[in-house]
Amino acid sequence: MTTTLESDIDDLWNRYDDGLTATDANADDRRTLDEFLDALEAGEVRAARKTGDGVDSWEANEWVKRGVLLNFGLRETERREYGGVGYYDVLPLRETEDLEARGARNTPDGTVLRRGAHLGDDTIMMSPSFVNIGAYVGDGTLVDSCDTVGSCAQLGENVKLGANTLIGGVLEPVEDAPVIVEDGVSLGAGCRVTSGFRVGENSIVGENTLLTPRIPVYDLVEEEVVYGHLPENRRAFTRFVESSVSDHDLFDGGAYKPAVVATDVETETLEATQREDALRE
Repeated sequence: MTTTLESDIDDLWNRYDDGLTATDANADDRRTLDEFLDALEAGEVRAARKTGDGVDSWEANEWVKRGVLLNFGLRETERREYGGVGYYDVLPLRETEDLEARGARNTPDGTVLRRGAHLGDDTIMMSPSFVNIGAYVGDGTLVDSCDTVGSCAQLGENVKLGANTLIGGVLEPVEDAPVIVEDGVSLGAGCRVTSGFRVGENSIVGENTLLTPRIPVYDLVEEEVVYGHLPENRRAFTRFVESSVSDHDLFDGGAYKPAVVATDVETETLEATQREDALRE
């Protein structure tokens, strides 16, 4: 099915590139778009794939991102209703009847799953929280209150997002890989992971840490500075390092810029994180 669907999306993209509009799209075109969204929700297709062993080997699935973009470009905005509230969008919200059989939980009044989002088995969504189109939330993952999982973001299994955490999304350009959070990662409250940053498996990130490719990661394990990813099995937290504009005439004292420091995950840190699992049984 995936090969046929990829071919259909590629054909539709070429026609869209040649000027096909939402008004011109026919019933077969819309059927292809719906089948694509169904495949995303089932986890059969994903917006990125891992091509090697390291966390830095993730690459975008360009045809999948094109399929997501087509669902905006070839649909009209229309009035919709959910829970007695009217709203306007090109897509309806995702149906959630499948969640019970798979042990997933979402609390009322504010857990929003957009069409084309995958929610794995035994996942938990606390309200308010939002998972956007193309996002993949792996089995056993917790999306806590005030969390946002952006378009095409890929979260692994048994990930913990602390409250008020932002996982950034990406739609264009189609070559750009989305944010990746691998299996077993724990992000503290208030973290921000943006611009295609990749977090290696079993890492634990302290609260209010900003992870973005523009901020250096000082990896004290390998004694190197890396950008764009956090290696696996790290404990990471924000620190400030001296900025190159420290000696400026307009202000007194030093100037500092944010950085991330990464060390080995300590046994005590792992044990404290694992104790939280009891709250989710």
